[in-house]
Amino acid sequence: MTPSSAPLALSMGEPAGVGPEIIAGAWAALKAEGPVFAVIGDAALLRAQGQPVQSIPDISEASGVFARAIPVLDQPLPGPVTPGVPSPANAGPVADWIEQAVNLAMSGEASGVVTAPIAKAPLYAAGFRFPGHTEFIAELTADAPFRGTRGPVMMLTAKDLRACLVTIHSPLAQVPELVTAERIQRTARVVHESMKRDFGIARPRLAVAGLNPHAGEGGALGLEEIEVIGPALEALRDEGLSIVGPLPADTLFHDEARATYDAAICLYHDQALIPVKTLDFWGGVNATLGLPVVRTSPDHGTGFEIAGKGVARADSLIAAIRLAGVMAAARAPGVKSEW
Repeated sequence: MTPSSAPLALSMGEPAGVGPEIIAGAWAALKAEGPVFAVIGDAALLRAQGQPVQSIPDISEASGVFARAIPVLDQPLPGPVTPGVPSPANAGPVADWIEQAVNLAMSGEASGVVTAPIAKAPLYAAGFRFPGHTEFIAELTADAPFRGTRGPVMMLTAKDLRACLVTIHSPLAQVPELVTAERIQRTARVVHESMKRDFGIARPRLAVAGLNPHAGEGGALGLEEIEVIGPALEALRDEGLSIVGPLPADTLFHDEARATYDAAICLYHDQALIPVKTLDFWGGVNATLGLPVVRTSPDHGTGFEIAGKGVARADSLIAAIRLAGVMAAARAPGVKSEW
């Protein structure tokens, strides 16, 4: 099976969270038109969500099942699940589900990976040693061949905005020292290459936000733009990248500004997340760029406070599945690309 026809592999995530509910909701929304996905997780837990479920022995069978039931590669949990109450006893399978999804994508049996939210505390209690999905998947794919600049780089999307991060979960006080020329340049190269590889954009236009108010205002409000960011971008332009900045972040995300670039490179967490969640709070997507496999995720957490109440919205997961389908199609053999 080629990646262009292969289903997506969707790891169920934290079983005590909203993952099972939103997976059921996403299947109901996508069963007629796709993209086709197969769930790696506990089939019994999914059946409890009120949608038809069919266990399959091989992911290649997902396409034949998807229109009538949620296809599941059944990996039962060892312990009971209480909505809203995570258990370390079930943490091992959660990590295994992610690893199996990644392995299916690396083998070409799956066209990409979509990950439902995980809870880090029970994973840590069970010995999980990664900060989160992104770092775990990066290690799982570290030895796989990959053409280009390797990530991971986190990209958040909402509507027509793609916001990519130089630093992620770093205290604001540490950001200035972390925003180095090397980090900016690596992030920009990953994003530039991903726009070609994953989105079919022949000449990506990148815009980089400044660190300080008014992008430093000529040095009056900070020197990082003059001493670090500006020279880093000039070197990237010498490499042939179409990249502008550093630009004042407060004027970078309005409608007219977004029409001038294909992706924005942001220097810290809230600089990217605030505009994304303002544009589409329910439908934002987290994508990981610069890996040998396509990977997307809903841009929200486990929702323990609402798990099991039937009120969780599947919008973000639906958008994540659709984006993974778009990226997988762009990477498929035979698709014309500038990459």
